[in-house]
Amino acid sequence: MGQPELGKLDRKDPREIWQHEARDFTPWLMDNILLLSQALGIDIEAIQREVSVGEFAVDIFGKETGSGREVIIENQLAATDHSHLGQLLTYAAGLDAKVVVWLSPQFRDEHKQTIDWLNRHTAENLSFFGVELELFTIGNSLPAPNFKVVAQPSEWQEDLTATTAGGYSELRQAYHEFFTDLLNRLKARSPGFTNMKNASYDSWISFGVGRTGFGVGANFFAGNRFRVELYIDPDGHDVNKRAFDLLHDERAQIEGALDEALEWERLDHRRASRTYVPQDGGIHSPPETLDALKGWAVERLVRFKDVFAPRVRALRLEESLEAAP
Repeated sequence: MGQPELGKLDRKDPREIWQHEARDFTPWLMDNILLLSQALGIDIEAIQREVSVGEFAVDIFGKETGSGREVIIENQLAATDHSHLGQLLTYAAGLDAKVVVWLSPQFRDEHKQTIDWLNRHTAENLSFFGVELELFTIGNSLPAPNFKVVAQPSEWQEDLTATTAGGYSELRQAYHEFFTDLLNRLKARSPGFTNMKNASYDSWISFGVGRTGFGVGANFFAGNRFRVELYIDPDGHDVNKRAFDLLHDERAQIEGALDEALEWERLDHRRASRTYVPQDGGIHSPPETLDALKGWAVERLVRFKDVFAPRVRALRLEESLEAAP
């Protein structure tokens, strides 16, 4: 048997493809944010380019779908430098970002060490990422981008921080174990459903549906109850209630597509709204009950996203709000 014929992997300079960072690369990254999301293990929705912070502007501002955490991305087509590091921290402070991403084709050791230091010494809810942009061809192929994460928050570092502060409570540990297993089952059931790698220690988990402010999720509530829901919070009170009303107008079609009756909570006294399907069971239920809840939730999360995502993306909230009596 002869030897297989293989191609040669050639590295390309990104500046051969994108001549200008702001005019060429940043728009491309906005359109291909899924590639970066997959590398980071979080779902990012890119919202706006060149968002002003004082006299400067961050390349991309976005949000983590589901949680709504603010994300900033600062990119460059040259090796990392002190100037961009300073800008990155200025943007993070000015926009109160919770996820900070620095993207470059070459990360200097001192800047990688800085990202690692920030992850060790800043608040638990802040995440800093250093990402190298790689570009390869094989023979005469088109250039293929690859995002190589060189610095990121460490689960070990987060656990160490929590331990030195007294550790997570047994309750939060129980939530983490429950939703970690649920997340693994969900990704096995529906590959591509989410880029999320790790569950938090909270009583809920949430995923984006393709529009900022809307998320499908699962959570424990009211002591001994569990639900899968669509959470509605895209803007201010009036916009959120209008979004709820437009979806509620389609209640019959939605519940028919889900093959399940829903609870609809407009929550006029609160900013957000929700619609959900409940189930009996709390985090301290017997193992067999918790196991059943995970399977029940996985199927409904997939169904909720399939049914609600196109409807949510089609909502014309500003127009409908102006036309409302």
